[in-house]
Amino acid sequence: MSTPERDESGTRQTDAPAGRKSRVRAFVALSVLVAVIVGLIVWQPADLILWIKALHVVAVISWMAGLLYMPRLFIYHTDAEPGSQTSETFKVMEQRLMKVIMRPAMMITWTLGLYLAWSVYGFQGGWLHAKILAVILLTGVHVHYADAVGRFSRDGARRTARYWRLMNEVPTVLMIVIVILVIVKPF
Repeated sequence: MSTPERDESGTRQTDAPAGRKSRVRAFVALSVLVAVIVGLIVWQPADLILWIKALHVVAVISWMAGLLYMPRLFIYHTDAEPGSQTSETFKVMEQRLMKVIMRPAMMITWTLGLYLAWSVYGFQGGWLHAKILAVILLTGVHVHYADAVGRFSRDGARRTARYWRLMNEVPTVLMIVIVILVIVKPF
């Protein structure tokens, strides 16, 4: 069994103090992002929509990174013996990824995306309705992953590594559909 990763101070990255540090950093980053969004809305620059679009894309990239990485963690976690140090490390990684990156990024993606759909497009356009449907499906994948994080944390029933390899493709396919809908606007 390999030794747990340590940060530059020698502290294990899965210890409670490291978790608190991560949460504080994530809270600060989210607070700064929310402050920037509120500041932009109050300031009302002429190019506000471009700022909102840029922040929306940043949130989407963060959310997608988590959606693409989480099933890889599940694949490796599936092979770890329940209760082992390796399994416990994966539990911490999965919970932090979900709570610190994926959930906030999803909420910001939805908030800014709905703002853009309303303010720029007036919720009009077949492509926009199809995109929103694809994002709802992507949110369903997110919820499925969140449920799996909970099951893994309780050492509950596990799906196979093959299942998670297949699930790893779902966000990719949805992302491709969403990008095509946004860029090409086929209908």
